[in-house]
Amino acid sequence: MTAELVAGVDSSTQSTKVVVCDARTGEIVRTGRAPHPDGTEVDPAAWAQAFADATRDVLDGVQAIGVGGQQHGMVTLDEAGEVVRPALLWNDTRSAQAAKDLTDELGGPGVWAKSVGLVPVASFTVTKLRWLAEHEPENADRVARVLLPHDWLTWRLLGQPETAVTDRGDASGTGYFSPTDNTYRPDVLAHAFGGRTPDLPTVLGPSDVAGHTSDGMLVSAGTGDNMAAALALELAPGDAVISIGTSGTVFGVTETGAADASGLVAGFADATGRFLPLTAALNAARVLTAGAAMLGVDLAEFDRLALAAEPGAGGLTLLPYLDGERTPNLPGATGSLHGLTRANMTPENVARATVEGMVCGLAAGLDAVRAQGMAVKRVLLIGGGAQSAAVRAIAPIVLGLPVVIPEVGEYVALGAARQAAWALGGATEPPAWAGTKNQLVLGEPAGALRAASIEIQQRHLDAREAAHGVSAKLGED
Repeated sequence: MTAELVAGVDSSTQSTKVVVCDARTGEIVRTGRAPHPDGTEVDPAAWAQAFADATRDVLDGVQAIGVGGQQHGMVTLDEAGEVVRPALLWNDTRSAQAAKDLTDELGGPGVWAKSVGLVPVASFTVTKLRWLAEHEPENADRVARVLLPHDWLTWRLLGQPETAVTDRGDASGTGYFSPTDNTYRPDVLAHAFGGRTPDLPTVLGPSDVAGHTSDGMLVSAGTGDNMAAALALELAPGDAVISIGTSGTVFGVTETGAADASGLVAGFADATGRFLPLTAALNAARVLTAGAAMLGVDLAEFDRLALAAEPGAGGLTLLPYLDGERTPNLPGATGSLHGLTRANMTPENVARATVEGMVCGLAAGLDAVRAQGMAVKRVLLIGGGAQSAAVRAIAPIVLGLPVVIPEVGEYVALGAARQAAWALGGATEPPAWAGTKNQLVLGEPAGALRAASIEIQQRHLDAREAAHGVSAKLGED
């Protein structure tokens, strides 16, 4: 019997990646890739070209396709469906002041968290719309429709119909959608955008069919990148993902939405009908590369040095805020090395303290999502940093939890493909794909290693309080 094929698209900040999979098993049969231009704003036409390049000779026989896209970006269209101005991406920070203004104008952080699950920061779409209204009023006046990057690509695939679509996962990152009520907040949008409410895409259910391409290929609702990754990893309650890329993210799925007035955790929705509390940090894998550069070694030698030291690094503690920190309780904090003595000042201990400090920073994010009601029984470690031998050895000790290393994969594209297979099959649950089950399981620390876990985390908290005045007990943030 000929296999049904589905495709998933990851339209990220840097590139478009495509996977074609067997709809029943998830086995990857073809892939494609094309780069995006650099910058924090981009003409969406570049995404369309990258999609065309990445899918050339790849989509033969594909029956369904789904799009996962970078969250929060602002795509503005006029009455004719033409792009008003280049899209502002999530990493464009020009709307930082707009975020502060909106927070104050509509009742403060607690009101925002309760209303839309998040507190405005420059990455969210609502702040970019305020910036546009204030700084480019002529462009703002032309805006008839606002889409997110994945919405725009889905709309293009469907032939630019009168009604665009999205899903609640990606919509939950705009700042004008309530994931708990599953509805837009037009009052918030109008306030942010000078009293105007442009058309917004219809929010589809997780397995809904958005429509079909001109050649009959089914198109699913699509979703945001973090939601697609969660779908690819088949997350269940009790699972927490720590992604160690250039920056780091911590997220998991819950049955109830988060409302964190501190702004540390964004209370997103996921792509299955549940919720996806998420926190992000600037300092992750690049802490490792900075540590290796400081010691004058490559990453393989850096791993060897870190593994040669004992847990606790002889009393050294690194605060890893090497690119500053953007969390509400540590805005702009810088890094520092604590507990340095003549006895412990060795390359091995410095390397180990660097890895332990990075993981402690991510553990603080894990505590933050726990504080929002997410029970954590194990951690799935993904991203480039998860391939480090030192990170794999040290993470279970510092986190004090079982750690799972899934096989390396294009999780966003795979999640989008799994959603497409779900829409194609019409079942009540997404298909179980055996290909996502291949993983390395690292045991939970016990005995002396468990004691070391508590000591390392407590020293990190003590150093943070000494350096930045932030007090927290172990297990809190």
